[in-house]
Amino acid sequence: MPAFLEKRSIRYPFYGLIGVTVVLLIVLSLYNWILSVAGLLLMFFPIYYMFVIDQRQREEMEEYISTLSYRVKRVGEEALLGMPIGIMLINDEYYIEWTNPFLSSCFDEDTIVGRSLYDLADTLIPLIKQEVETEIITLHDRKFRVIHKREERLLYFFDVTEQQEIEKMYHDERTVIATIFLDNYDDLTQGMDDQMRGSINNLVTSILNKWATDNGIFLKRVSSERFIAVFSEGILHMLERGKFTILDEIREMTTKENVSFTLSIGVGTGVSSLPELGILAQSSLDLALGRGGDQVAIKLPNGKVKFFGGKTNPIEKRTRVRARVISHALRDLITASDKVIIMGHKNPDMDSIGSSIGINKVAQMNQKEAYIVVNMQEMDNGVRRLMEEIRHQEHLFSHFISPEEALEIVSDKTLLVVVDTHKPSMVMEERLLNKIDHVVVIDHHRRGEDFISNPLLVYMEPYASSTSELVTEFLEYQPKRGKIEMIEATALLAGIIVDTKSFSLRTGSRTFDAASYLRAHGADTVLVQKFLKEDVDTYIRRSKLIESVSFYRDGIAIAKGTEHQHNDQVIIAQAADTLLTMDGVLASFVISKRSEEVIGISARSLGNINVQVIMESLKGGGHLTNAATQLTGLSIEETDAQLKIAIDDYFEGVKKE
Repeated sequence: MPAFLEKRSIRYPFYGLIGVTVVLLIVLSLYNWILSVAGLLLMFFPIYYMFVIDQRQREEMEEYISTLSYRVKRVGEEALLGMPIGIMLINDEYYIEWTNPFLSSCFDEDTIVGRSLYDLADTLIPLIKQEVETEIITLHDRKFRVIHKREERLLYFFDVTEQQEIEKMYHDERTVIATIFLDNYDDLTQGMDDQMRGSINNLVTSILNKWATDNGIFLKRVSSERFIAVFSEGILHMLERGKFTILDEIREMTTKENVSFTLSIGVGTGVSSLPELGILAQSSLDLALGRGGDQVAIKLPNGKVKFFGGKTNPIEKRTRVRARVISHALRDLITASDKVIIMGHKNPDMDSIGSSIGINKVAQMNQKEAYIVVNMQEMDNGVRRLMEEIRHQEHLFSHFISPEEALEIVSDKTLLVVVDTHKPSMVMEERLLNKIDHVVVIDHHRRGEDFISNPLLVYMEPYASSTSELVTEFLEYQPKRGKIEMIEATALLAGIIVDTKSFSLRTGSRTFDAASYLRAHGADTVLVQKFLKEDVDTYIRRSKLIESVSFYRDGIAIAKGTEHQHNDQVIIAQAADTLLTMDGVLASFVISKRSEEVIGISARSLGNINVQVIMESLKGGGHLTNAATQLTGLSIEETDAQLKIAIDDYFEGVKKE
């Protein structure tokens, strides 16, 4: 506290004392006026002294306040003009009205007043229009955290370049763990002699070691078919930009030795805990293997997954032993339950219904009641014809129930079997997943990010032709209680025929074995053809789609419907299948509205082009040769433009690889 303020605070009690003395002198004057006058004269001198002191201190205070005000003003000017913080005032038309010198220096110009933000820094326009309070932008190779004060049309610029560089350095140096797996090592080396096996091992190890050395990766072989790699996130980003060319190197180099190894790599990243990284890496590897192998899966802590590779058809690794083990495991789960609920995906196709009927038969063979969840209003014409035929078989038709009926009969011991899909968003009734704890997943699609959580048993074989084929093999290892009826065998065979396009696509030796088994149990191929017949209107609608075909790049056919024409998924898929049979077509894409808000794309290829990767970039999925997606809020032309961008991105990635 200043000295004059301290003196002033001491003087206040003195004024009180003078007041009391004056009162006493007035009382004294009533008795002796001479002494009272003398006392007043004596009081004059201290009062005069205090008056002079008070005047002097008043002048000192005024001088102090004036000096303090000047200093505060100087500090404010210094802060406004000299501190390393940018300040900008703009008007409603995004013209700059004023900036402080620091911000002008960031643009290497004497003044930027009067300039338009569109010319000077157009990255600021979205920040202002979206009314975002703060965002980091780049100006002249410097990064600034910009704070927007909308009411004042004021922008503050804080230089965070060094901070961002330190953050990037931190993220780039975080540890990444990857698990590398030789997909088909056991199958390919099983019949080799020791010398050949050793030669192949040396070749694979040398390729991987060179890749690791070139990229700064620590690599350790932990078993004959498994490696562990440790590196940084910066190296991971570099590998992502290169599209993990090691996948192609291993495949091409081993092919020259008359074998064809493929790699699957699971990567864990994004967390600092090493145990969590290990769990993410193993989970990513399981995902890559579930999608057929020969690819990289990078799983992030938020559940998002990136995929690279997957350009080849999955290698068949299924054996009779594995099918028997899964079949027995399913039998044990069924016998431990009180009832079985079976459901496929929304808008069920022949494979979904056929495999559901097959699982229903498996439950009957184990003397358990089973029910198939269907929505009779969401079926294509072929499935409707099948259901009409089943309606005549009352003992079988009684096992079909609605989603609401299924929710009512669920108990704590109920087993839910999901067929022909593994995505919660695509099942017939998602509420059943939330209500039933015991879930089995049987599917032949490549595994995607969206997956049913915590299933008891998962049987996913992406190389199989159909889920009906997988279920047919289960029937061979179940108790022989009750004969497989003709309509049941026919439904399973129809599922196989539809998904293989009459045994022309994705057909292996096991597919014919399953078809032969069903044919021996009474499957009627003539009845299948009856189910698959189409009406004239459907043929015309499909033909109109095909008529709009145009070619993009070499061998890619794209057909588009109109904005006012709605087609169901079956017609769109059939149009894509038909285009693929045309001369010179390597891949076909058909775009059509399915409803007022939803646009569907069906994609097909002969195997040279991975349509699954293209559809996944548009939030869809499927197989290498058969995939699809659905988009909302777009027009046909906008969808076509996005599809072409996705195709270009795919070919650019293949070219880099």
